[in-house]
Amino acid sequence: MIELNFEKMGGLIPAIAQDYKTGDVLMLAFMNREAWEETLKTGKATYYSRTRDTLWVKGLTSGHIQNVKEIRVDCDSDTVLLKVDQVGGAACHTGYASCFYQKVDDGRLVTLGEPIFDPKEVYKE
Repeated sequence: MIELNFEKMGGLIPAIAQDYKTGDVLMLAFMNREAWEETLKTGKATYYSRTRDTLWVKGLTSGHIQNVKEIRVDCDSDTVLLKVDQVGGAACHTGYASCFYQKVDDGRLVTLGEPIFDPKEVYKE
């Protein structure tokens, strides 16, 4: 069994999702032990939602799931890198491919690219 250090951050570890083909960083989320075990069991990226205090299977609502292709664990066993196949092309709930779609340029934020989907349509906000 793989032992990760969930104690440093009160039961959570950071989980970075990266596109396994392009290497683009898609998002950062957190996992508790249950989310980690569910990810290993199902092959679908499962996170822990700190705001909702519950497990969160990425894409369960939107259909933009993350199929895990490879998992890497850092040297301290307290962070994981999930190399994923991002179904539907968008990881961000705002509709962008990556949650990191803004760049700091000369002291201001510049938006890169265009959204892939309209979150109002997908999430019925």
